[in-house]
Amino acid sequence: MTDVNVAIVYYSATGTLHAMAQRLTKAAEAAGGTVRLRQVPELAPEEAIAANQAWSQHYDETKNEPKATADDVVWADVVLFGTPTRYGNVASQLKQFIDTLGPQWQQGLLADKVYAGFTASQTAHGGQESTLLALYNTIYHFGGLVVAPGYTDALKFADGNPYGVSHVTGANNDAPISDEVAAALDHLAQRTVRIAGQLRDGRPEAA
Repeated sequence: MTDVNVAIVYYSATGTLHAMAQRLTKAAEAAGGTVRLRQVPELAPEEAIAANQAWSQHYDETKNEPKATADDVVWADVVLFGTPTRYGNVASQLKQFIDTLGPQWQQGLLADKVYAGFTASQTAHGGQESTLLALYNTIYHFGGLVVAPGYTDALKFADGNPYGVSHVTGANNDAPISDEVAAALDHLAQRTVRIAGQLRDGRPEAA
């Protein structure tokens, strides 16, 4: 398999999606991927961030980390987008970044790549699936290849989300990532890297 370039592009307010993205990074690298881990810029006003201690702390801790650019998506064979749910939809910070990719879309530079998503919400029915499905609407316009995990591994029957990977943060928004979610993240990274490698190498193995 040739080297597979993986861009993990995410927004995280209080750190949950950041932790999920870090887990994906390790799994993708272990699967043979070359990874760019990239935050999208924060758009919220300073007073909103300052009013939430966890948000303010995470913002300060990560404000100097590399920020996503269009080149990261163009470079990648696999793009994993991460967003918390916002009323069952993609967070505005990630959506704003995606909306800047029009020039690359017009040139066909976003097509024929492997895409998948990951998300988190406070409750199990907090819009996780609708957030991922809304995210994938954009991928269809890109001409991208949505490689959702489906039920390709028994662990997905415990995770229960065939559309991507999702984590429930709990009422206090601080529940640690469970072993089941960590395993689901590993599976998502391994699956997308493997399939992207097969596409690049032109090999006929089944996905």
